[in-house]
Amino acid sequence: MDLDNKTILITGGTGSLGKQMVKTILENYKPKKLIIFSRDELKQFEMAQTYSIAKYPCLRYFIGDVRDQDRLYEAFHGVDYVIHAAALKQVPTAEYNPFEAIKTNVLGAQNVIRASINQNVKKVIALSTDKAANPINLYGASKLCSDKLFVAGNVMSGYERTIFSVVRYGNVLGSRGSVIPYFIKSRSSSVLKITDSRMTRFFITIQQAVDFVLRCLSMMLGGEIFVPKIPSAKIIDVARAIAPDASIEYIGIRPGEKLHEVLVPEDEARHTIELDDHFIIEPDFDFWQIKKDNKKDKSGKQCPDDFRYSSDNNPQWLSGEGIIDLFNTYCEMNNVTE
Repeated sequence: MDLDNKTILITGGTGSLGKQMVKTILENYKPKKLIIFSRDELKQFEMAQTYSIAKYPCLRYFIGDVRDQDRLYEAFHGVDYVIHAAALKQVPTAEYNPFEAIKTNVLGAQNVIRASINQNVKKVIALSTDKAANPINLYGASKLCSDKLFVAGNVMSGYERTIFSVVRYGNVLGSRGSVIPYFIKSRSSSVLKITDSRMTRFFITIQQAVDFVLRCLSMMLGGEIFVPKIPSAKIIDVARAIAPDASIEYIGIRPGEKLHEVLVPEDEARHTIELDDHFIIEPDFDFWQIKKDNKKDKSGKQCPDDFRYSSDNNPQWLSGEGIIDLFNTYCEMNNVTE
């Protein structure tokens, strides 16, 4: 994706992925403007200590909330590409504050779509989660609703105007709430609390997530849900690799938590195309057939009707050295020395 001389806005730009996205764009491109849009002035102040406007004149720090449609209209003026990363992401927080989760994750998505169309943004790519596939908690349900809104946004915008797509991936290594920082913090107590010995999760590094998002931004036609092929690991194996001398205490699955995560459920398999390193869930709208007919790259194969891509049936597994490599990557990126 050539982002040179383009104006890019990142909602939730002070979050874990937002900061890595800013770092990657500044290191590899020369954007006209790179706008960090978020609601926390302290996080923006702290981020500006590393990425100052004096050092990077293309940077702009905008205070705003995706719940505020008027502010989005102002912020999106002259923007070419929007990367929508703003969300309330903590499962227990969403369960306890359901109205707030809906305001940010669902109504916020609606506001982003309307502002993008109104301001003639060229491309919008929204970040989703494995929890949006067959959701059992409010966070996952709100993100599924958000995904549906962004796919349908292509109908609202009309053919060949603002286009919208979604990236859906698993647990981002080292993001807030990630299990690895929790295990590192807990190993000093010599006891690691695990919900269930059978639990599995997808894992992706934050840099891999950023690279995949930028790649999807380049190849999107509008309406796709992109899913990377990433490895799975048993949570118990991750715990033992990080703290091999610690004892394990099983505490049971928490409310709203799954035993295994799903990225492509069976119900979406008939619309899913498999490529070498990712899947594309195609939209079930008439506009997609026009886009598909005009698509230059027609590679990939149709997934069978009973296909299901979940963390327990994944052909790619992390264990032993693979988990240690993952752990070392996290420590290197976060300056963890213990």
